[in-house]
Amino acid sequence: MILFTTNIQAQNISSIEKMASQGYSKRFDDTIACIKIQKQALALAVKNKSEEDQVICYAYLALTQRRLINLKEYIHYADTANYLSKKVNNIRAKAHAALAMGSLKSYIEDQPQALNYLLQAYRLFSKVNAHDQCAKIASDISYLFSPASPTKVEKYAREAMAYANKLGDPENQLYARLAFGSYLTDNLETGTETDWKNAVDFFEETVLLAEKNAAKIVSKSNIGIAYINLADLYTKGPKPLNEKAFLENLEKATVIAKKYNIKIIYRSAIGLKGFYLTQKGNYAQAEIVFADGIKYQKSLPYTDNYLFAAFYNSLKEVSVKRNDFKAYYAYDTLFTKYNQLKYKESTQSMLQNSEARYESSQKAERIKQLELENELQQKNKLLGYTIAAALLIGLVFMFRSYYYRQRYYQNREDFLKQEQANSELKMQLMEKETIENLAARLSLERRLLRSQMDPHFIFNALGNIQSMILQKDTVPAVSYLNKFAKLTRQVLEQSRKETISLEEEINTLKNYIELQQLRLNNGFDYRIECDEEIEKDILIPPLLLQPFIENALEHGIKPMETTTRGLIEIYFKLDGKQQILICTIKDNGIGLAASRKLKTDSTHQSLSTTITNERLSKMQKENPDASFQVKERDAAAEGHGCIVILNIPIL
Repeated sequence: MILFTTNIQAQNISSIEKMASQGYSKRFDDTIACIKIQKQALALAVKNKSEEDQVICYAYLALTQRRLINLKEYIHYADTANYLSKKVNNIRAKAHAALAMGSLKSYIEDQPQALNYLLQAYRLFSKVNAHDQCAKIASDISYLFSPASPTKVEKYAREAMAYANKLGDPENQLYARLAFGSYLTDNLETGTETDWKNAVDFFEETVLLAEKNAAKIVSKSNIGIAYINLADLYTKGPKPLNEKAFLENLEKATVIAKKYNIKIIYRSAIGLKGFYLTQKGNYAQAEIVFADGIKYQKSLPYTDNYLFAAFYNSLKEVSVKRNDFKAYYAYDTLFTKYNQLKYKESTQSMLQNSEARYESSQKAERIKQLELENELQQKNKLLGYTIAAALLIGLVFMFRSYYYRQRYYQNREDFLKQEQANSELKMQLMEKETIENLAARLSLERRLLRSQMDPHFIFNALGNIQSMILQKDTVPAVSYLNKFAKLTRQVLEQSRKETISLEEEINTLKNYIELQQLRLNNGFDYRIECDEEIEKDILIPPLLLQPFIENALEHGIKPMETTTRGLIEIYFKLDGKQQILICTIKDNGIGLAASRKLKTDSTHQSLSTTITNERLSKMQKENPDASFQVKERDAAAEGHGCIVILNIPIL
């Protein structure tokens, strides 16, 4: 049997849901007030046009009708909640609707559908941390999985206890413990005496929890079930039976059953006590117990045929034990009567449940069909609107086309005249720009040539050659003169070219550096390296690197102490994606900071560096990645010196 209770937590719960939940909590002691409050909550939800609250109110009303055993109203409210839940996105509303449908499917014995809906409700309530609902639903799921899947029974029973303990509410803790206790009891068929003791200890703790918090527990039937389960466990254990504890728990269960009119607990208590007395051989006392049970049931305003049939059947068995066949005949006559009535009720209930399942499935199919028809109508309506809009757009387009075509022809002549005037002006501007660009280029080439052939370098080179000739060092003087002539020719030729190959640039650099080595008495070394993937015939702008080599020598290596040998390293690396050649120039000179201190004019800037920067700026119009960067070397990791990184566009 699945029971539902409510415990409002500090969640995102509306005032209307709290009102409906408050009414639902009165279902055991004041049914009229229970339904009245819930319908008031529903009316308020309708007035506020809150579909989420309407779903929740219908779900609570459905669960209340389960308690009242009103199947027709139960189906109506559950189906309404489920239908409306498809129109909302609120998680709590969808969870309540799924819970109502799961409860309904369980009531009409449609277990697969009941599991589907309850698992859906469990997942949704978990998302909003509704621990009270999760504890109850997990318990119900564990009952539905029993006995087919013991693993899932244990899983959901343990999850129910975890949620209930986290919540700290006795109502939910008792409900979850009953589910886990049911799992322990089912395992006793193949378990050991230790398993039985563990189960008894667990139920004794459960009974203590129920007795301690009886005032806080709304579902008194759950307290009675705890007593019945503990008493039943005593009969399944080793002999001798703890008769005192057994009878005490049965008596407590009977008191609760009579006080709150809980038939299933009363039937179980009388049956266990009578069976125990029969097994014990105390047939007279057993007969009295069953007779008292029948007498009590006859005093009630309704007839429970199932209960009468069970008690008269037990009296038949007692009569056989006592060899009282006259009494047996009398009891058998009454048993047959009530058993037939029970069978009719059971058959009627089965037919009613089957009819309810059929109606529910038909209603679900009808709802699905209506949703499909509605969706088709919406699509047809949308298609009609689309066609109408397309026609309207077409008409507007045709009108605009005609209008603009007329304007086009009217303005075409004026446009052509203006275009002709613009073309003439553009040609004049282009001619002027070409002349200005040519002048700027010639000026830049002259400045570049002057920067490459620094007068100091030329005078020093000629002086060195003269000195060698006077000292009759003929061979070095001739070599020096050849290199100087070759360098002069290379600079003059390359300064007039738009592009040169990388190989030509490297040869020019080698010639220049070797001349500087002769000038500085071989006071430094150099190294030029290229990646293997670089082809030497790629084209680059000419004479970009020499000014930076000159700066490295003049301002970095030349001021060094004579005890330290200078080193210039040149590395070429290709960046294929951006079509640039990355050149890195390193020296081990005194560095930028020390070089600036040696300059008397702090505002001085290298002419060659300035010209190179201007050239790269012009190149950036076609290749935005063209640039250069000058920075200090990491003294701690690499030592003193300077690093220049140039991004040279490949032309």
